[in-house]
Amino acid sequence: MPRLTQTLIPPSQRQPIEALNEALDLSYGDRLGKRTGFLIMLVLAATIAIAGVLADSTATVIGAMIIAPLGTPILGIALGIVTGHLSLVLRSILWVLLGLAIVVVLGLAFSLFVATPQSLETNAQVLGRTSPSLMDLVAALATGFAGGFAMCRRDLSAILPGVAISISLVPPLGVVGVTAGQGQWGDALGALVLFLSNVIALVIAGSIVFTMGGYAKDPSSSPVANRRRAYIVVTILALIVALPLAANSIVTVALARWSVAIQQTAVAWLEDEDGSRVGEVEWTGTTATIDVLTADGRTPSTDDFRDLLDAAVPSFVGVIVDVGQGEEIVVR
Repeated sequence: MPRLTQTLIPPSQRQPIEALNEALDLSYGDRLGKRTGFLIMLVLAATIAIAGVLADSTATVIGAMIIAPLGTPILGIALGIVTGHLSLVLRSILWVLLGLAIVVVLGLAFSLFVATPQSLETNAQVLGRTSPSLMDLVAALATGFAGGFAMCRRDLSAILPGVAISISLVPPLGVVGVTAGQGQWGDALGALVLFLSNVIALVIAGSIVFTMGGYAKDPSSSPVANRRRAYIVVTILALIVALPLAANSIVTVALARWSVAIQQTAVAWLEDEDGSRVGEVEWTGTTATIDVLTADGRTPSTDDFRDLLDAAVPSFVGVIVDVGQGEEIVVR
């Protein structure tokens, strides 16, 4: 093993391949016990996570993350890729898909208890999982590396609960089911993208760590497996997921900057109005609505506001002024 690899995974602490198979392959060893345990903990974790999401309880959702078993077959995919065992890869993918279906169906069932779809729009647990960004992928990659090292090294096994908390697998799927059950398909898609990005990040990071650990050259590994093709497929999937996340991050940053610019421009527009106040900016697509309050309920000419906006935000950004009592003025 190279010196860097020996430093990261010392031979004295390296887990044998049998230990990894025992931990990650649901068909290795006590097959019945592993599978029933996986299903029991998955259903319980999903129930806790969805209940925590609907109750907007961070502590409850974290509890679900700790006991959620979905990370096992996901890292099993990575181990199967590295050792060249296609059967392990396919079995692990099927278990992930089964887990996905179970949690989403439970989320659909729990959506019956949602009073109104609008109640989900202010739920922090839902909002935090329906608009994933590139930072979510970066965090998932780092978590995957941590999980991979915890599996490879005997002395790091104690960090696995922390790894489980750091990676969000079951809660996003619960959000997929709940939001889909309320007909909020955009939010459901966003939560699904978050889940898929976390899965791919775990597979990539796990594959790298297991390769560093020398498991690809283990005597039990397949000598004829085309690992390069598998790595290419995983990389392509990562790019497919990363591109929309990067685009979402760019849009989020742009909207935040434009919000500040619109607020500052509105303040300058109303500087001669005593007692005027400028509120928050809300977005609908590329149209911003800003709340404005003046002492007499009247506003200066919007032509001046439009001229100031031309120098502050792009021309395709629409701006509407809400002066209260249901009255809105389209500036541009």
